Amino acid sequence: MGALTGIRVLDLSRVLAGPWCGQILADLGAEVIKVERPRSGDDTRGWGPPWMKDPQGEWTTEASYYQSANRGKRSIAIDLASSEGQELVRALAADCDVLIENYKAGSLAKYGLDYPTLAEINPRLVYCSITGFGQTGPRAAEPGYDFIIQGMGGLMSITGERDDLPGGGPQKTGVAFADLTTGLYSTIAIQAALLNREKTGLGQHCDMALLDVQVATLANQSMNYLASGKVPGRYGNAHANIVPYQVFRAADRDFIIACGNDSQFIAMCNAIGLPELPGDPRFARNADRVKHRSEIVEILSAHFLTGTADEWVSKIHPVKVPVGAINNIAQALDEPQVKARDMLVNIPHPLNQDFTMVGSPLKLSGSPVEYHRPAPLLGQDTDDVLRERLNLTAEQLASLKQQGVIEQHQ
Repeated sequence: MGALTGIRVLDLSRVLAGPWCGQILADLGAEVIKVERPRSGDDTRGWGPPWMKDPQGEWTTEASYYQSANRGKRSIAIDLASSEGQELVRALAADCDVLIENYKAGSLAKYGLDYPTLAEINPRLVYCSITGFGQTGPRAAEPGYDFIIQGMGGLMSITGERDDLPGGGPQKTGVAFADLTTGLYSTIAIQAALLNREKTGLGQHCDMALLDVQVATLANQSMNYLASGKVPGRYGNAHANIVPYQVFRAADRDFIIACGNDSQFIAMCNAIGLPELPGDPRFARNADRVKHRSEIVEILSAHFLTGTADEWVSKIHPVKVPVGAINNIAQALDEPQVKARDMLVNIPHPLNQDFTMVGSPLKLSGSPVEYHRPAPLLGQDTDDVLRERLNLTAEQLASLKQQGVIEQHQ
């Protein structure tokens, strides 16, 4: 049994933040029923190339982006713009524990699929709304996109190289950080609401906003500002509060040192042949090194150019100072540690029985993650779900298909 076996989730979300949340719940054992638009489905189904490959190495029409966030779900295709479709979703919600949606604030009310309406039908429902700006405030009605939120929420002001260096300027992260972290926070909120339901017997509305999460995850950077009144800037690959904690260039390529305290700094200096540095009052303590950042970085940078990255890593690693190479994604997925932790998993797909994807990082001793199915084809489970959950007959299903209310993958 998974940790969430017995929990049924109706996932009305699309793109990334909501689907990411739904995928985590599915990994933990919940039954997740994804509701998609007939014919087109989730927007990310069309976000290719790249696409999934079949066993012959030919591209399919299944986008890799969609595969990344919809593992473990069942897909049903229902037209929410139709009154019949809305009634089907209300009936499904009556028998679910959780509903996830990421429509613009208030827009599901016109369909009778908002929290107040569904809570009347199912008081135990945990209803999670994921939006750019939340259900309240002056921008609540606006759509929100990860890129915009990274900019508005301050992340891009501290990401990227310093303005006075080549390539300087604000940068977004390499993945949709606001979307992914909102998906994570939403998972926490849902599980907390489910635990609270055990005490009260009632569900509740989880109001999750990308901007809220982005501001919250500024962490030490925002507290640095609140404590000092000084607006943090971009440090590139350096750290605002720790030195040396950055990328250095060796004779052949770049590598990383993350010296977390003064004892590590001493150990590193001894290992690389600069034992005199910790005795310099400019560099004795981390606070001193932060103050004299440019001087210590200049000394270390010149020194590291005299050897290769592997040579420096082999000298520093044994003294237990964090150090490592910079992998591309292919190298990262090929790391022995990544493989040993079962982070690459084979989940047979209808279009490729040898389909591989990145697995869940959740390692639970008593209720481990299990992978029962890959991301579904559009409408793959429409008939089965509506038969199982709503007892619809073959004649009723055929009529709904003829009207364009539902769609079953052929």
